Amino acid sequence: MNYYNEIKNIIEKREINERVRRLQSNSDTLKSYYNIGKLLVEAQGGEKRAKYGNRLIKEWSVKLVKQYGRGYDSSNLRRMRQYYLIGEKCGPVAHKLTWTHWNILLPIKDKNERNYYINQCILNNLSKRELIRLIKESAFDRLTYADKTNIK
Repeated sequence: MNYYNEIKNIIEKREINERVRRLQSNSDTLKSYYNIGKLLVEAQGGEKRAKYGNRLIKEWSVKLVKQYGRGYDSSNLRRMRQYYLIGEKCGPVAHKLTWTHWNILLPIKDKNERNYYINQCILNNLSKRELIRLIKESAFDRLTYADKTNIK
């Protein structure tokens, strides 16, 4: 019996299982936040009026923070609402990133710019730090006009 290989196999199996659990957890988190965002938009009277429903978010966030912790403060609830509005248009791609990635991408107003960085994250498997670096380097701004307008 090769003990080293046995140990290595056990570690590899554990690492794979851990990655699967993290991916599943991320998927569950994104689905939950998407659905929370959807309910917030509906409670505020739809997408057009959702921008003006911050009072509702503030009221609910106070209750939710008391019951479930800081993860449901008003700024996070606004991000969830925004994630729903953007994710609705992105489709399945929206669930390929982590919530950390989305927190970095949500403030980007320009749809093409945001889509460019989403595509870069997926194509290059960018970490949070790499995404931040790419944004700070203004990678999107260095694209040609034709390239900027052809981003999907």
